[in-house]
This record gives sequence, structure tokens and C-alpha cells, in this order.
Amino acid sequence: MRLVPRSVLFVPGNRPDMFEKAAGAPAGVIFPDMEDAVPWGEKRAARRDIAANLEKLGSAGVPIVPRLNSLDTGLFEEDLEAVIGPLIVGVSVGKVRSAGDVRRIDAIITASERRNDLRPGRISIYPWIETARAIARACEVCGASPRIAAVCFGAEDFSADVGIAKDLGGWASSTSSDDPNGPSVAHARGEIIAASVSAGVGALDTPYVAFRDPEGLARETAVARSMGFNGKCAIHPAQLEIINAGFTPSEEEITNAGRIVAASDEAEERGSGATSLDGKMIDRPTVVRAKNLLASLAD
Repeated sequence: MRLVPRSVLFVPGNRPDMFEKAAGAPAGVIFPDMEDAVPWGEKRAARRDIAANLEKLGSAGVPIVPRLNSLDTGLFEEDLEAVIGPLIVGVSVGKVRSAGDVRRIDAIITASERRNDLRPGRISIYPWIETARAIARACEVCGASPRIAAVCFGAEDFSADVGIAKDLGGWASSTSSDDPNGPSVAHARGEIIAASVSAGVGALDTPYVAFRDPEGLARETAVARSMGFNGKCAIHPAQLEIINAGFTPSEEEITNAGRIVAASDEAEERGSGATSLDGKMIDRPTVVRAKNLLASLAD
């Protein structure tokens, strides 16, 4: 089973002074970044510094998934070759626009695994869906390779691509809108969830860039979870506890899920297809949701 974390921490590849702090943060995965967080003139230095510090980044046992530059930059293959090996579990790739992009990435990784004596299929892919073209082809992208663990939504690049203006911060917490779902990107988010679920892969929500706004982050995390995302990306270690808590079922949710499954099992023993609990009908979709929640606790 490929790793789908509740939280992802970005650390800029051109800031090796941040690596030690990132390694000790409570992230589900660390994404040392060679892409958007790094100016063009510093990309090769960032690649070198990330490659030299993979052991440090993973010293606390947090899985490492370097974010590599997109295929169209001409840097992807060199980025991959610098970091591939037993110290990483996958690679994240920005600006993936089609299933063809994913298949090309898969083929390049396959060849690199052979050269580096790695088990075939070991390296997972975490592609970024962050353009209108990618949203339109989300189902194809999500199903293009068995290497895909989760797709990541990049709202910043998506908004730039389609010309959406936004308030500083996030997409679900704007005080200028009464809609907590962030209407400007709600459709894109929904497309990603439908595509990822259809393909059986995870979905990670866009970073919340106002890292000194914990209340806004908590609201946006709640919206992301309610929409079906499995986790969310962070740009600062201080965001991780909020994200982790937001994607962790509460004790009340766990208890209610257990009661729903138990009531369903009792009804099935009686030969009934549906029953009720606390005055509410329990049907098949309700039971499926409860079982999925309980199953997630074992992940």
C-alpha cells in the first residue's frame, strides 16, 4: 500500500539551514522542494543540498518525498537521478498536465530504478494537479500509473492559470465570502476528489499560505476533510498540529462509527437491510462511511 499522509511539510531546497527543524516536525511526509520554492538560479544548488542531506531530513523516521521540477523545465531527470535511492519513498512532480506526463514520469523512474538497483515500482509518484488542463483531465491523470500514491492540488498555480483573484491566506476562510467552501476553487477541488476516489488514490489539499493564521487554517482543513481530501500540505512546521488534528477522527466520530456498524450487523442478522440509531435511519451508504472511518484508523 502506498503512503497517503495526513500532513505534508514543504522545506525549501535552497534553505539547508531549515532541514534539521523540518526533520523533527510532526509531519506525515516531508517534501524537500526543488520547484516553486526555489528561484531558477538556485535550483541546481538546491538539488545538490537536498541530495546531500536526505539522511538528515529523514533522521526522525519521517518519509521523504522530494518535489522535483516539472518535465517541461528540462531539469526533471537530473533532479530524479540526484535523489533516487533507499532514502526516499517517492517523488512529487509539479505541473503535471496529462496522463501522458504521468506515463513519461513513470518510464523515467523505471529506468532509474534499474540503474540504481532498486526494486521495480518502489518509488511512488505524487503529481501536482494545478492547471485548468490538468483539472479537465484529472481522471486520466489519477489513473495513469500504479505508482501514484496521492495527487496534490495546487490552488495557487491553478488560480493564476485561470485568472482567479483571492484574498491572502486560503480558499475556504475568506472573510469576504459567506461560502466556507471557497467558491473560486470548489469546482477544481471536487473534480480532484472524484478523480482520485475513482482511481483509488489519495488526494492532498493545497497549502494554506497565511502561516500566522491558525484559525483560518483550521477552517480550511475542516472544509478539505469534509470534501474528501485525505490530508493537506503545510509550508511551516507550526501548521502541522492543526492539520494533523483536522484529519484525525474525533473520539465521538469513532464511537458513533462503531455503533453504526454494530447496529447494521444486528439488523443483518435479523434479515433486515436497514435499521435506525438514535432516531436516524442507517442505510448502506451510512454503514460504508462508518466502516471507511474505522478502516482509516489502521492506516
